[in-house]
Amino acid sequence: MTATMVDSCVLLDILTEDPAWFEWSSRAIDGAIETGRLIINPIIYAEISIGYERIEELESVLPKNIMDFRPITREAAFLAGKCFLEYRQRGGIRTSPLPDFFIGAHASVENIPLITRDTTHFRSYFPNVELIHP
Repeated sequence: MTATMVDSCVLLDILTEDPAWFEWSSRAIDGAIETGRLIINPIIYAEISIGYERIEELESVLPKNIMDFRPITREAAFLAGKCFLEYRQRGGIRTSPLPDFFIGAHASVENIPLITRDTTHFRSYFPNVELIHP
């Protein structure tokens, strides 16, 4: 069984029934479920929580039977910091690590694929992560 991390943009496509991306995101998640469990981490959870007033509301829409919540390890946090440093050295203008660095590092350290629509930072800084994308 293979685990697959799901980026917040893909979950939000489904939770908001986004007219442009709902179908693709649903298919991508269905494909991942066929081979294992879905993974989210604290960064992804925080990003999708914005649409909910109470934690119980968010918890009620997350399918526990197919989804696991995993903390970000020290190794992943360290890698996120190093990739962010490289981003800054390449001329990146943000002054604090982007959520994508934590998500990409987490998928990289755990060696699991990532379903996402936004491949920009993942491809550049985490080339070993298998991306499932449009």
